Amino acid sequence: MVAGVEQGVENLEIRLLGPLSIARGGSSIAMPRSRKLQALLAYLALAPRPCSRSALCELLWELPNDPRGELRWCLSKLRALLDEPDRPRVVVAGQTVRLDLSDCSVDAVDVAQAAGGLESLASDRLRALVAWSSGELLEGLELASSPAFGGWLIAQRRRFRDLRATLLERLSACVPDDEVLGTIEAWLEIAPFDRRAHQALLGKLARQGRLRDREEHVRVAQQWFEAEGLDGSWLRDPVQPAAERARHASVAIMPFAGEIGEAITHDVITRLAKLRSLFVIAEGTVFTLQRRGTSPEEAGRLLDVDYIVSGSVRRDRGQLAVTIELSQTRTSRIVWADDFRREIGATFEVMDELNDSIVGSIASEIELSERNRAILIPPSSLDAWEAYHRGLWHVYCFTKTDNERAREFFELAAARDPTFARAFSALSFAHFQQAFNGWGDRATEMLHAYEHAGRSLLLDDRDPSAHWAMGRALWLRRKHDAAVAELEQAVELSPNFAQGHYTLAFILGQTGDPNVAISAVDRSRRLSPFDPLLFGMFAARALALARLGRFDEARHSAVQIATRPNANVPSLAVAALCLTLADQLDEARTLLASIRERVPGYRLDDFMQTFRFDEAGEAMFRAGARRLGLAR
Repeated sequence: MVAGVEQGVENLEIRLLGPLSIARGGSSIAMPRSRKLQALLAYLALAPRPCSRSALCELLWELPNDPRGELRWCLSKLRALLDEPDRPRVVVAGQTVRLDLSDCSVDAVDVAQAAGGLESLASDRLRALVAWSSGELLEGLELASSPAFGGWLIAQRRRFRDLRATLLERLSACVPDDEVLGTIEAWLEIAPFDRRAHQALLGKLARQGRLRDREEHVRVAQQWFEAEGLDGSWLRDPVQPAAERARHASVAIMPFAGEIGEAITHDVITRLAKLRSLFVIAEGTVFTLQRRGTSPEEAGRLLDVDYIVSGSVRRDRGQLAVTIELSQTRTSRIVWADDFRREIGATFEVMDELNDSIVGSIASEIELSERNRAILIPPSSLDAWEAYHRGLWHVYCFTKTDNERAREFFELAAARDPTFARAFSALSFAHFQQAFNGWGDRATEMLHAYEHAGRSLLLDDRDPSAHWAMGRALWLRRKHDAAVAELEQAVELSPNFAQGHYTLAFILGQTGDPNVAISAVDRSRRLSPFDPLLFGMFAARALALARLGRFDEARHSAVQIATRPNANVPSLAVAALCLTLADQLDEARTLLASIRERVPGYRLDDFMQTFRFDEAGEAMFRAGARRLGLAR
């Protein structure tokens, strides 16, 4: 065991990096000679969830006479190897098998977990992790008779080589000067086309005044890249590529494995690019890398992107199943993973809905990751992109104080980059919030919301968020038709822009076709099921249902509004009135009491000043307000 990697001494230690070995209390245990038993141990040790017996049989025994019998024999040997009288570690439940190694040290698991929090690791711990990760995963353990295991092993070895590169990158940033070059060279040895590794080496050589060595490295490295058919011209100016994309997070969508995987990949890339909030690597590039056998982790480093998306597609018992994984390139940390399933029926409709869900989830998870990262950066160090996401973190809290703080960060983003269209659309949204919630002079805030939306459109009229901001601003100015036209333009530019569909539903739910509003809000929820504006989506749905006289359904949406922790007062008032219309007066009065705790004296006039109903809708909600006591 490497000192400093784990605190305390584990009773059982399993080493997977290098030759497989087991030790108990510091003493080695003789390994069984069965290679399939060793493979089973390693596979279960790294499995993130319980494995089915059938999957294990298919993995290790391609054509045995009795695969389940061989599995039972291996499990009995594993129990003898790992279990203790009062501590069973081989857990069989029904048709699934797992290893409970929570009180053990497994080197590969510890390295993978530590790599997810590199920023907090001291240099001594990083050195220990680098030393631990130096061995090839399961060195010498190949099974020619088990191709499925062979495929899994190749993928896992790539994964741990990439983790080692991540550890070396982090270590190179915190070791003394006399260790830096050796660390970077070790990094380049396992990641010879990693742009950041070359940038780090060239920068260090320049700072040391070793210009001849620097030029020689550029010459040799360009030859490496050209031999692989890759563009190495950036080596002459290694800082420029990063500067060109400083305003956007970048993502590469690697071709999904399996039947129709390429078609889904094409659609996801196209739809994500239309959002214009991310720098998306072109389809030709990622397909070329895939044909060369480049792993997703290697591709992320080669392309110097912030995020990498990989996945697979399969048919499973009448369903189309897509497994997606989003990882952060710099840390090799899995940010998000999910399985999407749809019944195989009307193929084009299924594919459209499936791709909607995938694209919406990827965009939402990247935005959440960027917001969480930005909140940890000192304000004085924020660039335009980071200041914009710091502002988003505050604006989605939906309080007066946070909205004012958000406005300051959006102004900072606009000042840092006056060509950043989304900074101005976000500023428009902050002023919209001021007017909508009555947190400032409505006329002044409406004017600012309109002006900033106009600036965003001038900077990029292909950005759906610019049209979204203008649609909201026009609605505040009671220009209903013009507002709807702008929002329709937003979703035409990007059919996967969830907030565009939601805002269209919000407006049509008050004055317009309520059935179209319900369809639009349902699509927005499919696109972004965990959206920070989810309470508004439920409010839009409740308004539309109430106008259709479907009060019981409106009640269900009203209850959802009340459970959202960041719901604003106007949306809570919608919930209270819809509960009243559904004859749930006790719940409605409880909600009204909580509203008046936040805004003492909140009355019907406040509600009507906020929303824009047609004549019939206004009469219905006024009658509900009288029953509720909101009119008093």
